[in-house]
Amino acid sequence: MCGRFSLKASPRVIQSIFKVEEVPDFLPRYNIAPPGPILVIRQGVEKREALFMRWGLIPHWAKEAKTDWRTINARAETVQSKPTFRDSFRRRRCLIPADGFYEWQKDEKNRKIPWYITLPSVEVFGFAGLWDRWEKDGKLIESTTIIVTEACPELKKIHERMPVIIDPLHYDRWLGIEEGSKLQEYLDLLKPWNGKIAFWRVSVAVNRADAEGEELIKEIPTPP
Repeated sequence: MCGRFSLKASPRVIQSIFKVEEVPDFLPRYNIAPPGPILVIRQGVEKREALFMRWGLIPHWAKEAKTDWRTINARAETVQSKPTFRDSFRRRRCLIPADGFYEWQKDEKNRKIPWYITLPSVEVFGFAGLWDRWEKDGKLIESTTIIVTEACPELKKIHERMPVIIDPLHYDRWLGIEEGSKLQEYLDLLKPWNGKIAFWRVSVAVNRADAEGEELIKEIPTPP
């Protein structure tokens, strides 16, 4: 699962890394939580676009514009077949910029201990995401979800799942509009991260969705 993440990188950095001409202004965030909004990079008709969407995908066919907490993430194993996500997987893939995320580890007393996870020497990276557009009675909502997969070996001691991180070499492929046999190429990208990764224990203050600030990502000593 991925239910919290950070985005401290400036709009200028995001412009450069994700090759978008304009990025909406925003303040650094250290504890982004659903239902959003969160920054999304998608392929437009002529160029890439950066815009904010509600976190928690609302399928275009939904009767109501209700954010379901079960749709903040889509499982890589079922994203092609689950009705909520399969149409977006075929036609509306996106990237979600982040520079770190949180996972919680249960201790011997069943308490949830937060850890902050990032990629060393990488200023910002992109989660694999999907988006959809819901419209009814003149009301329009664009929403998104983060795809998750099995945790990489280094993280399995903390949590069994992690968000899919797309290698920058594959941004064009992931954002492209392809169907049929090409779908397997997208599925092949939905793998645990196999590059360098860093993580450390952080304060339980991050457990509060309304908590914010740089202190949330600071390392705290791990008990022996």
